[in-house]
Amino acid sequence: MKKKIHPKYHKIKVEMTDGSQFETKSTWGAEGEILKLDIDPISHSAWTGGKQKILDKGRVSKFNKKFKNFRSEKKN
Repeated sequence: MKKKIHPKYHKIKVEMTDGSQFETKSTWGAEGEILKLDIDPISHSAWTGGKQKILDKGRVSKFNKKFKNFRSEKKN
């Protein structure tokens, strides 16, 4: 391993949105700093199974409508 090219690996605390904390090792920040999360498995709908909003706004259906007659020919 080459010397002086790798980031420092140290202990930090991670604070969840509900205020609970846990300790882990990371290259983020400095030794002993607290990383406060804006989203986490406790609050985000991707983890909690909550209703997710689809932000497509018809792009897929617009694409399908535009290219519905386009077919590639098979070459044997």
